[in-house]
Amino acid sequence: MVFLHYFVWGAWFVTMGTYLTKTLQFEGGQVGLAYGTTAIGAIVAPFFAGIVADRFFATQKLLGTLHLIGAGLLYFVAEQVTFTAFYPLLILYTVTYMAGHGLTNTLTLHHAANPGKEFPIVMMAGSVGWIAAGLVNSSLKLENDVGMFHLACGAAALMGLYSFTLPNTPPKGAGQKISLRTMLGIDALNLLRQPSFATFMLCSFLICIPLSFYFAWMNVFLNELGIANAAAKMTIGQVSDVVFLLLLPVLLPMLRVKGILLAGMAAWALRFGLFAWFDTARDAHWMMYLGIAVHGICYDFIFVMGRMYVDQQAGKEIRGAAQGLHAFVTLGVGMFAGSWLSGIVGEHYAIQGADGSVTHNWQMIWAIPAVVSVLLSILFVVLFRDHKSRVEVVAHDVPKL
Repeated sequence: MVFLHYFVWGAWFVTMGTYLTKTLQFEGGQVGLAYGTTAIGAIVAPFFAGIVADRFFATQKLLGTLHLIGAGLLYFVAEQVTFTAFYPLLILYTVTYMAGHGLTNTLTLHHAANPGKEFPIVMMAGSVGWIAAGLVNSSLKLENDVGMFHLACGAAALMGLYSFTLPNTPPKGAGQKISLRTMLGIDALNLLRQPSFATFMLCSFLICIPLSFYFAWMNVFLNELGIANAAAKMTIGQVSDVVFLLLLPVLLPMLRVKGILLAGMAAWALRFGLFAWFDTARDAHWMMYLGIAVHGICYDFIFVMGRMYVDQQAGKEIRGAAQGLHAFVTLGVGMFAGSWLSGIVGEHYAIQGADGSVTHNWQMIWAIPAVVSVLLSILFVVLFRDHKSRVEVVAHDVPKL
């Protein structure tokens, strides 16, 4: 289930920027908006899940229905060649897809005998699915071809049908009163009165700017430089993701929460510095590969550690609301703002060739998220205060994989 769910996403999300710029010749700002659709989906989906999924439908049936609807939407997305038609359809699709994140989590946790140990292992299949999608895209030469959406469409249809065979998972909120206060996560806003938690949330929001630059432009960057099988090479990042997820419980007692989060922010600065340098020294391919390989530090040390920190700072009664607030700030508002800005920057540094082709000033494009990451690291060091008692609890509760 998790493999297929993330295969669908990986089939189009990594390479869409190349297809939009090289094949459909969309502008950079339009590419940024297209990547921001997943953020819109992340904002809308929790409300849908909270009102409908948790109260009226079995999880596996709703998951299957949404993926089948998504397969149909992906088919129509693939047929569009203008941004005005492409964009609203992609928004509709991402709402159906992003709702599936919570549904797959719910289904897994409901049936896991030992969620603390089993859930992280199951979720690693998502990284494997993402890797498989990248390898298939490269092997079929779909990186600038509409076939990436056809591949995702077929995988979504398969996922939809397969979902109906999953164990029955009745709606967990059936009969419960719908609370707008709980759905909006208002109770969790009290945590922002703590200076360190407020600093953490601000930095979590801002780190989505570098993250958005990577997702929107990395495949375009590699293809413009003539790197063969770029999507396949980018899967090095997902291999790194698995490795550092396994190392996180080992490193946490030594580095503590602040050290882990700071290492993640510094890794983003290193990554984009390497990409900017590589653009002027293109024979040094080790820079490119190292920049991709630090993805595990960039992602796990920020987002996985971030979810753990939120879980420990929030009391049991508001943990769900606190995680929802964190997801809203990062996957929702943060990713939308970051995708929009990355599109504007990419368009600003686009270079129109005499033959009508478009290339980019990659050194400047990568320098901006590198500087943001450096400034963010300094802000975090100055304002965030680590509490040893909290760290010990977090380290104790990290699943030992």
